Amino acid sequence: MAVLIKSVIKKSAAGKCGIKPDDVLFSINGSEISDVLDYMFYSAETNVNIIVLRNGVKLDFHIVKSEYEDLGMEFDTFLMDKKQSCRNKCIFCFIDQLPTGMRETLYFKDDDARLSFLQGNYVTLTNLNQSDIDRIIKMRLGINISVHTTNPELRCRMMNNPSAGEKLEYIKQLSDAGIKMNCQIVLCPGINDGKELENTLNTLGGYMPNIRSIAAVPAGLTKFREGLYPLERFNKISAGETLRIIRKYQSEFLKKWESRVVFAADEFYLLAGQPFPKGYEYEDYCQYENGVGMLRSLSDEFIDAVENINDNCKDRNISIAAGTASYEFIRGLIEIPCKKWHNIHCSVYPVVNDFFGDTITVTGLLTGQDIIAQLSDKPLGDELLLSDNIIKKDSELFLDDYTVSDVEKALNTKIRLVRHDGYELLNAVLGI
Repeated sequence: MAVLIKSVIKKSAAGKCGIKPDDVLFSINGSEISDVLDYMFYSAETNVNIIVLRNGVKLDFHIVKSEYEDLGMEFDTFLMDKKQSCRNKCIFCFIDQLPTGMRETLYFKDDDARLSFLQGNYVTLTNLNQSDIDRIIKMRLGINISVHTTNPELRCRMMNNPSAGEKLEYIKQLSDAGIKMNCQIVLCPGINDGKELENTLNTLGGYMPNIRSIAAVPAGLTKFREGLYPLERFNKISAGETLRIIRKYQSEFLKKWESRVVFAADEFYLLAGQPFPKGYEYEDYCQYENGVGMLRSLSDEFIDAVENINDNCKDRNISIAAGTASYEFIRGLIEIPCKKWHNIHCSVYPVVNDFFGDTITVTGLLTGQDIIAQLSDKPLGDELLLSDNIIKKDSELFLDDYTVSDVEKALNTKIRLVRHDGYELLNAVLGI
Protein backbone atom coordinates (compact mmCIF):
# COMPACT_ATOMS: atom_id res chain seq x y z
CA MET A 1 0.00 0.00 0.00
CA ALA A 2 1.48 3.35 -1.08
CA VAL A 3 1.23 6.36 1.25
CA LEU A 4 0.75 10.00 0.28
CA ILE A 5 3.52 12.34 1.48
CA LYS A 6 1.84 15.41 2.94
CA SER A 7 4.97 17.54 3.40
CA VAL A 8 8.75 17.32 3.37
CA ILE A 9 10.90 19.05 5.99
CA LYS A 10 13.30 21.55 4.42
CA LYS A 11 16.97 20.56 4.58
CA SER A 12 16.00 17.01 5.62
CA ALA A 13 17.46 14.02 3.81
CA ALA A 14 14.28 13.62 1.76
CA GLY A 15 14.09 17.34 1.00
CA LYS A 16 17.69 17.56 -0.16
CA CYS A 17 17.36 14.66 -2.55
CA GLY A 18 14.29 16.08 -4.28
CA ILE A 19 11.31 14.25 -2.78
CA LYS A 20 8.28 16.57 -2.78
CA PRO A 21 4.89 16.97 -1.09
CA ASP A 22 2.13 15.00 -2.87
CA ASP A 23 4.62 12.36 -3.96
CA VAL A 24 3.41 8.88 -3.03
CA LEU A 25 5.85 6.80 -1.01
CA PHE A 26 5.94 3.35 -2.61
CA SER A 27 8.91 1.49 -1.14
CA ILE A 28 12.08 1.79 0.93
CA ASN A 29 14.96 -0.58 0.22
CA GLY A 30 12.66 -2.75 -1.85
CA SER A 31 9.96 -3.16 0.79
CA GLU A 32 6.52 -1.66 0.29
CA ILE A 33 5.45 0.84 2.95
CA SER A 34 1.99 0.53 4.46
CA ASP A 35 2.31 2.34 7.78
CA VAL A 36 4.62 4.00 10.29
CA LEU A 37 6.18 0.73 11.45
CA ASP A 38 7.37 -0.11 7.94
CA TYR A 39 8.58 3.45 7.50
CA MET A 40 10.59 3.49 10.74
CA PHE A 41 12.00 -0.01 10.31
CA TYR A 42 13.15 0.20 6.69
CA SER A 43 14.40 3.80 6.89
CA ALA A 44 16.68 3.14 9.87
CA GLU A 45 19.63 2.06 7.72
CA THR A 46 22.38 4.39 6.55
CA ASN A 47 21.90 3.65 2.83
CA VAL A 48 18.29 4.03 1.76
CA ASN A 49 16.77 3.55 -1.67
CA ILE A 50 13.35 5.17 -1.99
CA ILE A 51 10.79 4.81 -4.77
CA VAL A 52 8.00 7.37 -4.99
CA LEU A 53 5.21 7.83 -7.49
CA ARG A 54 4.90 11.32 -8.95
CA ASN A 55 2.01 11.83 -11.34
CA GLY A 56 1.94 8.07 -11.87
CA VAL A 57 5.65 7.87 -12.73
CA LYS A 58 8.08 5.93 -10.50
CA LEU A 59 11.09 7.92 -9.35
CA ASP A 60 14.10 6.38 -7.59
CA PHE A 61 16.10 8.26 -4.94
CA HIS A 62 19.20 7.19 -3.04
CA ILE A 63 19.98 8.67 0.39
CA VAL A 64 23.07 8.26 2.59
CA LYS A 65 22.43 9.33 6.17
CA SER A 66 23.28 8.51 9.76
CA GLU A 67 21.64 5.45 11.32
CA TYR A 68 18.07 6.11 12.59
CA GLU A 69 18.14 9.68 11.21
CA ASP A 70 14.59 10.56 10.14
CA LEU A 71 14.12 11.01 6.44
CA GLY A 72 11.98 14.11 6.94
CA MET A 73 8.76 13.04 5.28
CA GLU A 74 5.44 13.85 6.97
CA PHE A 75 2.08 12.19 6.42
CA ASP A 76 -1.60 12.87 7.05
CA THR A 77 -1.63 10.85 10.29
CA PHE A 78 0.97 9.73 12.78
CA LEU A 79 0.32 6.10 11.86
CA MET A 80 0.26 6.88 8.10
CA ASP A 81 -3.03 4.98 8.27
CA LYS A 82 -6.31 4.95 10.21
CA LYS A 83 -6.35 3.68 13.80
CA GLN A 84 -7.62 0.14 14.13
CA SER A 85 -10.74 -0.09 16.28
CA CYS A 86 -11.59 -2.91 18.65
CA ARG A 87 -13.47 -5.94 17.31
CA ASN A 88 -14.50 -7.15 20.75
CA LYS A 89 -17.39 -6.33 23.03
CA CYS A 90 -15.80 -7.19 26.35
CA ILE A 91 -18.16 -7.69 29.28
CA PHE A 92 -16.12 -5.18 31.31
CA CYS A 93 -15.47 -2.59 28.58
CA PHE A 94 -15.39 0.87 30.17
CA ILE A 95 -16.38 2.63 26.95
CA ASP A 96 -19.65 0.67 26.82
CA GLN A 97 -20.38 2.11 30.27
CA LEU A 98 -20.11 5.76 29.28
CA PRO A 99 -23.20 7.96 29.31
CA THR A 100 -24.45 9.51 26.09
CA GLY A 101 -23.54 13.03 25.09
CA MET A 102 -19.81 12.99 25.82
CA ARG A 103 -17.24 14.09 23.24
CA GLU A 104 -17.03 11.74 20.30
CA THR A 105 -13.40 10.72 20.74
CA LEU A 106 -14.17 9.10 24.11
CA TYR A 107 -16.30 6.44 22.40
CA PHE A 108 -13.56 5.21 20.07
CA LYS A 109 -12.32 1.74 21.06
CA ASP A 110 -8.65 1.48 20.16
CA ASP A 111 -7.08 -1.93 19.61
CA ASP A 112 -4.13 -1.00 17.40
CA ALA A 113 -0.95 -3.04 17.84
CA ARG A 114 1.14 -0.25 16.32
CA LEU A 115 0.23 1.98 19.26
CA SER A 116 1.41 -0.79 21.57
CA PHE A 117 4.93 -0.44 20.18
CA LEU A 118 4.85 3.33 19.85
CA GLN A 119 2.85 4.50 22.88
CA GLY A 120 2.60 1.52 25.23
CA ASN A 121 -1.07 0.73 24.58
CA TYR A 122 -2.40 -2.75 25.40
CA VAL A 123 -3.98 -4.81 22.62
CA THR A 124 -6.05 -8.00 22.59
CA LEU A 125 -4.40 -9.53 19.47
CA THR A 126 -7.85 -10.06 17.90
CA ASN A 127 -7.08 -7.47 15.18
CA LEU A 128 -3.93 -9.33 14.14
CA ASN A 129 -3.37 -12.08 11.60
CA GLN A 130 -0.37 -14.32 10.96
CA SER A 131 1.35 -11.81 8.70
CA ASP A 132 1.13 -9.21 11.49
CA ILE A 133 2.76 -11.62 13.92
CA ASP A 134 5.46 -12.43 11.38
CA ARG A 135 6.17 -8.71 10.99
CA ILE A 136 6.41 -8.22 14.77
CA ILE A 137 8.92 -11.06 14.94
CA LYS A 138 10.90 -9.76 11.96
CA MET A 139 11.12 -6.27 13.44
CA ARG A 140 11.84 -7.61 16.97
CA LEU A 141 9.10 -5.44 18.48
CA GLY A 142 8.01 -5.83 22.09
CA ILE A 143 4.26 -5.78 22.65
CA ASN A 144 1.73 -5.14 25.43
CA ILE A 145 -1.11 -7.67 25.50
CA SER A 146 -4.53 -7.60 27.17
CA VAL A 147 -4.76 -11.29 28.03
CA HIS A 148 -7.51 -11.40 30.70
CA THR A 149 -7.53 -15.20 30.68
CA THR A 150 -5.66 -18.02 28.95
CA ASN A 151 -8.76 -20.22 28.98
CA PRO A 152 -9.76 -20.05 25.27
CA GLU A 153 -13.48 -20.61 25.83
CA LEU A 154 -13.66 -18.13 28.69
CA ARG A 155 -11.72 -15.55 26.68
CA CYS A 156 -14.23 -15.82 23.85
CA ARG A 157 -17.09 -15.30 26.31
CA MET A 158 -15.42 -12.40 28.10
CA MET A 159 -14.61 -10.63 24.83
CA ASN A 160 -17.74 -11.68 22.94
CA ASN A 161 -15.46 -12.59 20.06
CA PRO A 162 -15.34 -16.16 18.69
CA SER A 163 -11.71 -15.76 17.58
CA ALA A 164 -10.42 -14.41 20.91
CA GLY A 165 -9.44 -17.86 22.19
CA GLU A 166 -7.49 -18.98 19.14
CA LYS A 167 -5.49 -15.73 19.14
CA LEU A 168 -3.81 -16.91 22.36
CA GLU A 169 -1.62 -19.04 20.08
CA TYR A 170 0.11 -15.84 19.02
CA ILE A 171 1.52 -15.42 22.54
CA LYS A 172 3.29 -18.77 22.20
CA GLN A 173 4.65 -17.84 18.77
CA LEU A 174 5.96 -14.52 20.08
CA SER A 175 7.55 -16.21 23.08
CA ASP A 176 9.15 -18.91 20.91
CA ALA A 177 10.69 -16.10 18.84
CA GLY A 178 12.04 -14.35 21.95
CA ILE A 179 9.69 -11.34 21.72
CA LYS A 180 9.29 -9.55 25.06
CA MET A 181 5.73 -9.04 26.29
CA ASN A 182 3.96 -7.16 29.05
CA CYS A 183 0.53 -8.54 29.92
CA GLN A 184 -2.62 -7.18 31.50
CA ILE A 185 -5.42 -9.09 33.21
CA VAL A 186 -8.64 -7.17 33.88
CA LEU A 187 -10.25 -9.17 36.67
CA CYS A 188 -13.99 -9.66 37.11
CA PRO A 189 -15.10 -11.33 40.38
CA GLY A 190 -16.44 -14.84 39.89
CA ILE A 191 -15.40 -14.95 36.23
CA ASN A 192 -11.64 -14.87 35.65
CA ASP A 193 -10.32 -14.52 39.21
CA GLY A 194 -9.66 -17.33 41.71
CA LYS A 195 -8.83 -20.64 40.00
CA GLU A 196 -9.04 -19.05 36.55
CA LEU A 197 -6.46 -16.44 37.59
CA GLU A 198 -4.18 -19.21 38.82
CA ASN A 199 -4.60 -21.05 35.51
CA THR A 200 -3.74 -17.85 33.60
CA LEU A 201 -0.63 -17.21 35.69
CA ASN A 202 0.47 -20.83 35.29
CA THR A 203 0.13 -20.59 31.52
CA LEU A 204 1.87 -17.23 31.20
CA GLY A 205 4.60 -18.47 33.53
CA GLY A 206 5.36 -21.11 30.90
CA TYR A 207 6.41 -18.35 28.50
CA MET A 208 9.06 -16.96 30.79
CA PRO A 209 11.45 -15.21 30.51
CA ASN A 210 9.72 -13.52 27.57
CA ILE A 211 6.81 -12.34 29.71
CA ARG A 212 8.38 -9.26 31.29
CA SER A 213 5.48 -8.41 33.59
CA ILE A 214 1.81 -9.06 34.29
CA ALA A 215 -0.59 -6.52 35.82
CA ALA A 216 -3.80 -7.63 37.53
CA VAL A 217 -6.33 -4.78 37.62
CA PRO A 218 -9.98 -4.75 38.76
CA ALA A 219 -12.68 -3.99 36.21
CA GLY A 220 -14.10 -0.48 36.57
CA LEU A 221 -17.89 -0.44 36.77
CA THR A 222 -19.92 2.72 36.24
CA LYS A 223 -23.62 3.24 36.97
CA PHE A 224 -24.39 3.08 33.25
CA ARG A 225 -24.54 -0.72 32.91
CA GLU A 226 -28.17 -1.23 32.00
CA GLY A 227 -28.42 -4.06 29.47
CA LEU A 228 -24.79 -5.07 29.96
CA TYR A 229 -23.39 -8.27 31.45
CA PRO A 230 -24.06 -8.36 35.21
CA LEU A 231 -20.76 -7.84 37.01
CA GLU A 232 -19.92 -7.38 40.67
CA ARG A 233 -17.28 -5.21 42.27
CA PHE A 234 -14.40 -6.60 44.25
CA ASN A 235 -14.88 -6.28 47.99
CA LYS A 236 -12.48 -6.60 50.91
CA ILE A 237 -12.65 -10.41 50.93
CA SER A 238 -12.36 -11.01 47.17
CA ALA A 239 -9.64 -8.37 46.82
CA GLY A 240 -7.73 -10.01 49.66
CA GLU A 241 -8.01 -13.43 48.00
CA THR A 242 -6.70 -11.99 44.74
CA LEU A 243 -3.70 -10.54 46.58
CA ARG A 244 -3.07 -13.93 48.21
CA ILE A 245 -2.91 -15.60 44.78
CA ILE A 246 -0.65 -12.89 43.38
CA ARG A 247 1.75 -13.12 46.33
CA LYS A 248 1.88 -16.90 45.86
CA TYR A 249 2.93 -16.57 42.24
CA GLN A 250 5.30 -13.70 42.98
CA SER A 251 7.14 -16.00 45.36
CA GLU A 252 7.30 -18.82 42.80
CA PHE A 253 8.40 -16.58 39.94
CA LEU A 254 10.99 -14.82 42.10
CA LYS A 255 12.65 -18.13 42.98
CA LYS A 256 12.66 -19.37 39.41
CA TRP A 257 13.19 -16.19 37.39
CA GLU A 258 14.57 -13.66 39.90
CA SER A 259 11.55 -11.46 39.19
CA ARG A 260 8.08 -11.31 40.75
CA VAL A 261 6.63 -10.84 37.25
CA VAL A 262 3.00 -10.40 38.37
CA PHE A 263 1.83 -7.29 40.22
CA ALA A 264 -1.52 -6.10 41.58
CA ALA A 265 -3.00 -2.69 40.89
CA ASP A 266 -3.03 -0.29 43.84
CA GLU A 267 -6.82 -0.51 44.01
CA PHE A 268 -6.66 -4.11 45.24
CA TYR A 269 -4.63 -3.07 48.30
CA LEU A 270 -7.00 -0.19 49.02
CA LEU A 271 -10.06 -2.44 48.72
CA ALA A 272 -8.49 -5.15 50.88
CA GLY A 273 -7.29 -2.66 53.49
CA GLN A 274 -3.76 -4.01 53.15
CA PRO A 275 -0.49 -2.04 53.05
CA PHE A 276 1.26 -1.53 49.75
CA PRO A 277 4.41 -3.57 49.08
CA LYS A 278 7.78 -1.90 49.61
CA GLY A 279 9.18 0.06 46.70
CA TYR A 280 11.79 -2.56 45.78
CA GLU A 281 9.02 -5.18 45.46
CA TYR A 282 7.69 -3.32 42.41
CA GLU A 283 11.12 -3.83 40.82
CA ASP A 284 11.33 -1.39 37.89
CA TYR A 285 7.67 -0.24 38.11
CA CYS A 286 7.12 -1.49 34.57
CA GLN A 287 3.33 -1.61 35.09
CA TYR A 288 3.15 1.91 36.55
CA GLU A 289 0.78 3.19 33.85
CA ASN A 290 -1.62 0.39 34.76
CA GLY A 291 -1.98 1.81 38.27
CA VAL A 292 0.56 -0.63 39.73
CA GLY A 293 2.79 0.95 42.38
CA MET A 294 1.73 4.52 41.68
CA LEU A 295 0.85 5.29 45.30
CA ARG A 296 3.95 3.54 46.69
CA SER A 297 6.16 5.51 44.32
CA LEU A 298 4.37 8.75 45.18
CA SER A 299 4.74 8.09 48.89
CA ASP A 300 8.45 7.21 48.76
CA GLU A 301 9.27 10.26 46.63
CA PHE A 302 7.19 12.59 48.79
CA ILE A 303 8.70 11.42 52.08
CA ASP A 304 12.21 11.64 50.60
CA ALA A 305 11.51 15.18 49.44
CA VAL A 306 10.21 16.23 52.88
CA GLU A 307 13.25 14.79 54.63
CA ASN A 308 15.66 16.61 52.33
CA ILE A 309 14.23 20.09 52.80
CA ASN A 310 15.17 21.79 56.07
CA ASP A 311 14.54 25.40 55.11
CA ASN A 312 11.72 27.47 56.54
CA CYS A 313 8.73 27.65 54.22
CA LYS A 314 6.36 30.48 53.46
CA ASP A 315 2.81 30.48 54.79
CA ARG A 316 0.51 28.29 52.71
CA ASN A 317 -3.24 27.75 52.86
CA ILE A 318 -4.27 25.30 50.14
CA SER A 319 -6.46 22.27 49.40
CA ILE A 320 -6.33 19.00 47.48
CA ALA A 321 -9.16 17.03 45.86
CA ALA A 322 -8.84 13.25 45.50
CA GLY A 323 -10.97 10.28 44.54
CA THR A 324 -12.50 8.34 47.41
CA ALA A 325 -10.13 5.36 46.95
CA SER A 326 -6.93 7.32 47.59
CA TYR A 327 -8.34 10.05 49.85
CA GLU A 328 -7.14 8.57 53.16
CA PHE A 329 -3.74 7.78 51.67
CA ILE A 330 -3.24 11.31 50.34
CA ARG A 331 -4.46 12.85 53.58
CA GLY A 332 -1.92 10.80 55.51
CA LEU A 333 0.88 11.96 53.22
CA ILE A 334 -0.05 15.62 53.53
CA GLU A 335 0.03 15.43 57.33
CA ILE A 336 3.80 14.89 57.13
CA PRO A 337 4.81 18.35 55.82
CA CYS A 338 2.02 20.02 57.82
CA LYS A 339 3.57 18.65 61.03
CA LYS A 340 7.06 19.67 59.97
CA TRP A 341 6.09 23.20 58.91
CA HIS A 342 3.30 24.52 61.11
CA ASN A 343 2.61 27.45 58.80
CA ILE A 344 1.37 25.09 56.07
CA HIS A 345 -2.36 24.41 56.12
CA CYS A 346 -3.68 21.93 53.58
CA SER A 347 -7.19 20.47 53.51
CA VAL A 348 -7.70 17.21 51.60
CA TYR A 349 -11.22 16.55 50.31
CA PRO A 350 -12.70 13.33 48.93
CA VAL A 351 -14.81 13.77 45.81
CA VAL A 352 -17.49 11.14 45.18
CA ASN A 353 -17.87 10.31 41.50
CA ASP A 354 -21.55 11.11 40.99
CA PHE A 355 -21.01 11.46 37.24
CA PHE A 356 -19.99 7.83 36.64
CA GLY A 357 -21.33 6.46 39.92
CA ASP A 358 -19.79 6.00 43.35
CA THR A 359 -18.32 2.63 42.29
CA ILE A 360 -15.72 4.62 40.33
CA THR A 361 -13.31 5.75 43.02
CA VAL A 362 -10.06 6.70 41.26
CA THR A 363 -8.94 10.32 41.07
CA GLY A 364 -8.22 10.21 37.34
CA LEU A 365 -11.92 9.80 36.45
CA LEU A 366 -13.24 12.76 38.43
CA THR A 367 -15.19 15.36 36.49
CA GLY A 368 -15.28 19.12 36.66
CA GLN A 369 -18.95 19.21 37.63
CA ASP A 370 -18.47 16.84 40.58
CA ILE A 371 -15.51 18.87 41.85
CA ILE A 372 -17.58 22.06 41.64
CA ALA A 373 -20.67 20.55 43.26
CA GLN A 374 -18.82 19.01 46.21
CA LEU A 375 -16.21 21.68 46.90
CA SER A 376 -18.20 24.87 46.34
CA ASP A 377 -19.01 25.18 50.05
CA LYS A 378 -15.57 24.10 51.29
CA PRO A 379 -12.72 26.38 52.37
CA LEU A 380 -10.18 25.86 49.60
CA GLY A 381 -7.55 28.39 50.57
CA ASP A 382 -5.46 30.19 47.99
CA GLU A 383 -5.02 27.23 45.65
CA LEU A 384 -6.63 23.88 44.84
CA LEU A 385 -4.24 21.11 43.79
CA LEU A 386 -5.48 18.51 41.30
CA SER A 387 -3.68 15.56 39.74
CA ASP A 388 -2.96 16.34 36.10
CA ASN A 389 -4.24 12.91 35.02
CA ILE A 390 -7.77 14.28 35.54
CA ILE A 391 -7.24 16.46 32.49
CA LYS A 392 -7.12 15.37 28.85
CA LYS A 393 -3.52 15.38 27.66
CA ASP A 394 -2.40 18.63 26.07
CA SER A 395 -5.66 20.37 26.95
CA GLU A 396 -7.60 21.86 29.88
CA LEU A 397 -10.59 19.52 29.50
CA PHE A 398 -12.07 17.29 32.17
CA LEU A 399 -13.91 14.16 30.98
CA ASP A 400 -17.22 16.04 31.08
CA ASP A 401 -15.77 18.86 28.91
CA TYR A 402 -15.61 21.32 31.77
CA THR A 403 -12.37 23.27 31.57
CA VAL A 404 -9.91 24.14 34.29
CA SER A 405 -10.99 27.75 33.85
CA ASP A 406 -14.66 26.76 34.33
CA VAL A 407 -13.84 25.10 37.65
CA GLU A 408 -11.61 27.97 38.80
CA LYS A 409 -14.36 30.45 38.07
CA ALA A 410 -17.06 28.39 39.80
CA LEU A 411 -14.93 27.82 42.91
CA ASN A 412 -13.30 31.26 42.84
CA THR A 413 -10.00 29.51 43.48
CA LYS A 414 -6.85 29.04 41.44
CA ILE A 415 -6.17 25.46 40.34
CA ARG A 416 -2.68 23.99 40.12
CA LEU A 417 -2.30 20.78 38.15
CA VAL A 418 0.30 18.46 39.65
CA ARG A 419 2.08 15.61 37.91
CA HIS A 420 1.94 12.24 39.70
CA ASP A 421 5.36 12.67 41.28
CA GLY A 422 6.16 12.97 44.98
CA TYR A 423 8.76 15.70 44.54
CA GLU A 424 6.45 17.79 42.38
CA LEU A 425 3.59 17.28 44.85
CA LEU A 426 5.70 18.62 47.71
CA ASN A 427 6.76 21.58 45.57
CA ALA A 428 3.10 22.33 44.93
CA VAL A 429 2.26 22.05 48.62
CA LEU A 430 5.12 24.41 49.52
CA GLY A 431 4.30 26.81 46.68
CA ILE A 432 7.63 26.35 44.95
